[in-house]
Amino acid sequence: MSAPGQLPGGTGAQRVEVPRIPDGRPRAHGSHRQAHRLRVAHLSDLHYGPRHLEEADRCFSAAVDRAIELAVDVAVISGDATDHALDLHAPAALRLLAQVRRLADHCPVLMLQGTWSHEPPGTLSVFRMLGSRHRVFVADRIGQVALMGNASSRDLSATDASAADLWLASEGPRFAEVSPGARAVFTCIPSINKAAVAAAVGATTAAAAQGEQLAWLLQGYAGIHGLARAAGVPTLAVSHGTVFGCVTEHGVPMAGFDHEFTTGALFGAGAEATLLGHIHRHQVWTQGEGERRQCIAYAGSIGRFHHGEQGDKGFLLWEFGPDGVDCRLEPTPARRTLDIVFEGRPDLDQLREAASAQELAGVSVRVRWTVADEDRHEVDRGAIERALSGAADVQLEGRIVPVVRTRAPGISQLVSLAEKVRAWATATDVHAPPLLECLERVTTTEPEDIVAAALAIPDAGARAQGGLDPAGTGPRLDLFETA
Repeated sequence: MSAPGQLPGGTGAQRVEVPRIPDGRPRAHGSHRQAHRLRVAHLSDLHYGPRHLEEADRCFSAAVDRAIELAVDVAVISGDATDHALDLHAPAALRLLAQVRRLADHCPVLMLQGTWSHEPPGTLSVFRMLGSRHRVFVADRIGQVALMGNASSRDLSATDASAADLWLASEGPRFAEVSPGARAVFTCIPSINKAAVAAAVGATTAAAAQGEQLAWLLQGYAGIHGLARAAGVPTLAVSHGTVFGCVTEHGVPMAGFDHEFTTGALFGAGAEATLLGHIHRHQVWTQGEGERRQCIAYAGSIGRFHHGEQGDKGFLLWEFGPDGVDCRLEPTPARRTLDIVFEGRPDLDQLREAASAQELAGVSVRVRWTVADEDRHEVDRGAIERALSGAADVQLEGRIVPVVRTRAPGISQLVSLAEKVRAWATATDVHAPPLLECLERVTTTEPEDIVAAALAIPDAGARAQGGLDPAGTGPRLDLFETA
């Protein structure tokens, strides 16, 4: 048997071979169906780091409180606990360790390796040494692990080390049999290193090869999952990746051919519940009824880390019983966001009106606008921030439309100014006669006569000073709120 906390089998380029049982069927101890009841807290995408620390810690702390209140038997964190590599003395690392320790003092915790850019290999190793009441199992390799013990985890003695160490890992990618006393079987497939896959099979075929190999791997777990379910032992698959057809937190369907999973491959693994991370929007797929029911679900991110994220935030409570499996979202106090979008230069009066109509306390506001390059300096960022002073934070994003300058070929070789104006008008598709008439007056008329003629035109002065057209409606304002 492998050392505690280690799951053999790589997640890199090498192919994973699922061993076959000689008679083609896994074996179990005992034939009667047990009436298990299990509560699992499924948390994901905590993204602890300096940028999102307050949001992540507020929401994760509330989730831990709620999980303890709900008396869950085990907790699963399905990847991306950190936003990037963290120093152990960093505030984000210390606060994450404290919250996981608090959760592990209540129940066993399984932490899955997430995206390598967020959780570089080895990032989660420190959680194995927390010294909490229940051991944190770090799943950083493909394999299975069983949650052992028939008694409630809340009744274990904190001084009984053997009782508190409830995780039993498989020696290879899967168990050959369901161990006696198993309360649940977890199949762990950490995030795959796509760069290693591309290096092994080539960049052009890496996407298809990854999905095919994962589908074969999942199919190999169907036998042991079926046997565990027949014995009444809940089966859970835990992974971190993208399901074809899922929808992102910004409402974008993921319909490419480079995604790790399909719902057919995940259902084909035979697990009652598939607990997923990576996509920040909660969503569920189901098939079957009663004790044959299967569920696939993303818990979504624990908080709202970006503007425009759709859907509620929280963690999933999974419940397993004689009547099958089900899950529900337990909300966390994620921040509210408000987008104020101007099609043109921001209008401060409209902005103040929008701010007075909204309750900005605790709200993160983003103001967006689009202006031409020559008008970029007319946007008063300080005035915008003062108008939104009641918000939790203000993010300003201006889009500058660059000035496109078109040169007329050969214009520098022309002699007269009139010829140059005519060539420029042709290149820019501008009607030239009015310009040429003005040029003629400027070059042949005395300045005093030009001024006298301009003053003689009614309301010319008002128009010259930029008077507004009464029919004008001003910049358009759009509001988008997510909560």
